[in-house]
Amino acid sequence: MKGEILDMENELPKTKIDEKTGIEYHLDGDYYIPNLTIPKQEKIILNKYGRMRLNYLKEHTKADYTIMSINGTLNTHLKEIQEAAQTRVEQIIRQLKGKIDLTEDIKNTDVLYWVGTMNEIKNQAEEIVFNELIYI
Repeated sequence: MKGEILDMENELPKTKIDEKTGIEYHLDGDYYIPNLTIPKQEKIILNKYGRMRLNYLKEHTKADYTIMSINGTLNTHLKEIQEAAQTRVEQIIRQLKGKIDLTEDIKNTDVLYWVGTMNEIKNQAEEIVFNELIYI
């Protein structure tokens, strides 16, 4: 009976809040476990540029990747980057096509030349975008 009274007096509270950090803990067995959750993020489908940015963050700027993951801003960041990259690539392609006067008439008369030139233009545009938006 004396042991039962002692246990009731020393029973730990089910939850507690650390006054310094403001983190709430719950009792799990003999240990307090922090009640930490990652905020819900918008679900997005990543295109080529979004995946490249994600891989760059994971491999080269791990701190930024971790901070954005914890804050719940990673998907928003990736969505913004991929949209900006897609728009910028299309804009650069239009500019480069205009500079060398690559028209639909050329496409109809010399398909291989047109395809090769378009591939070169697209590669140039993507290289610019990689340096401007993806690998920074």
